[in-house]
Parts: sequence; C-alpha cells; structure tokens
Amino acid sequence: MYSPIRNHVVYVVDDDMDVLGSLRFLLEADSFEVRTFRSGLALLNAIAPDEVDCIIVDYKMPAMSGIELAKRLRGRDVAAPIILITGYPDLNITEKAAAAGIDHVLLKPHLEESLVMEIRRAIKETQPVSH
Repeated sequence: MYSPIRNHVVYVVDDDMDVLGSLRFLLEADSFEVRTFRSGLALLNAIAPDEVDCIIVDYKMPAMSGIELAKRLRGRDVAAPIILITGYPDLNITEKAAAAGIDHVLLKPHLEESLVMEIRRAIKETQPVSH
C-alpha cells in the first residue's frame, strides 16, 4: 500500500510554557509536526509510539525528570530517538542520559543552532533504509 509522505512528528516535553512555545515555533517552521506536553506524565498518558519520530525532553522538571521519563519510555519499548535538553549541565549528564536510553544531549539556551540538525540526524539513524 502507498502511504503519502508525512511530516515527521516530534513530541516536546518541558514544564516551561515559553520553552514549549518557542520550540514549537522553531520546529513547525522547519516542517515538523509538533505535539507539546507540560510533564512526563502527560506524555506517558498520551503517547502513540508508532506515531512519534523523535522525543525532546527537558532534564529538570517537577515530579519526573527527563532521565526518569526516558527510562519509562524505553521500558514501554518506545523506540523513537530521545533528545535531552538541559540548562543544567553536570559532569555525568551524558552518562546518565545514555544509561536511560537517551540518544543525544543538548544545552539550553542555544538550541536553535543545533536542535533541528540533531532531530533530523536522530530520525535518520533510526529509520530503516529504503531501497
């Protein structure tokens, strides 16, 4: 069956409404379909694993960190690449992220320069090669 080409779907999880708004604007301007969530729990309650192509999660959020969210997503066999964004770099963040199944870590506030590129690369790395 033929299925029409669709825009890649990106889920963004951040407790800061300003960050959600600016990331939505940035990604939609680059032709991504964007769904935003204010908490990890909201995402877990709404996720459609076969629909999402990439997930962007904030590191520091109340109730559930981005690391914990990634662990729960991987525990549910969500295969989409996960990119962690953080304004709180620490020495072990890359190791913690990798252990949780996170594919990439990006630092705020300079996301615009690298986020779209990282999303496209992460999606490309996880999609099957078509012949």
